[in-house]
Amino acid sequence: MQKAIKLTLLTTFLTSFVSCGFVNHIEERSAQINHQEDTILQLSKETRDLQYQISKLKTEIAALETKNQYLTVQLKESMGESPARARGIASVAPLEDATDLVKFDVYKWKPDQVLAVAKKEFSAKNFEKSAQFFYTYKKQFPGDKKMDDQFLFQAGVASFESGKHYDWAITNFSKLVEAYPTSKFYRGSKLWMALANLKVGNEEEFFIAAEEFRKKYRNTPEWKILSTHYEKIVQRHKKN
Repeated sequence: MQKAIKLTLLTTFLTSFVSCGFVNHIEERSAQINHQEDTILQLSKETRDLQYQISKLKTEIAALETKNQYLTVQLKESMGESPARARGIASVAPLEDATDLVKFDVYKWKPDQVLAVAKKEFSAKNFEKSAQFFYTYKKQFPGDKKMDDQFLFQAGVASFESGKHYDWAITNFSKLVEAYPTSKFYRGSKLWMALANLKVGNEEEFFIAAEEFRKKYRNTPEWKILSTHYEKIVQRHKKN
C-alpha cells in the first residue's frame, strides 16, 4: 500500500515537472518566433524604404542627365562648335534656312539631346525653339517610344503658342486624341486642337469640337474658353 502511494506521488511530481518544462519550452519558442516576426517586419519596412530611396535617386539622376545634356548642347552652341566638328570633320553642310533653330544637319543631335532641349525650352516658354525641336524629334526618330501622350501634348502646345505652326499643333493633338483616349491630356488636346483649327480658318472643325464640349463638358474650364470664341463667331455670322 505504501509503495503504491509513493509511486503515485512520484508519478504526480514527474508529471508536474514535465508539464512545467513543456510550458516553459513553448513560451520560449513563442518568444523566439515573435522576435523573428518582428525582425522580419522591420527588415521588410527597411527594404521598402530603401527601394523608395533608390527609385527617388533614379528619378533625380535622370533629371540631372537631361539637364547635363541640355547644358552640353548650350555650351556647344555658345562656342559655335558642333559634335561633328568635335569629331574632327573638316566641314559641315551650310544652312538652308536662317529660321532653323535646330540645325540638325550641323550638330547631328542624338535623340536624348533633341528631346532634352525641346522640354527645357518648353519649360522656359521659348515655344518656337521648343516646337522646332519636338518637330525634329518626330521627323528624325519616328516611332520612338518616348513620343507618348505627354510628348504629343507639349509638342502641340509649343507649336500653337509659337504663333506659326498651327498645322503641327493640329497633327500632334489629333494623334493624341486618336491614340490615347484615356489620357489626362485628352480633353485639353481637344480644346487646343479646336483653337488651332480656328486659327487656320477651319471654323467647321472648331464648331464640331465646340458643340461636343457644349453638350458633354459644359461645366469644364475648357468650355469656358471655347464658349468665348464660339459666341463671337456666332455673332459674326449673324451680322453677315
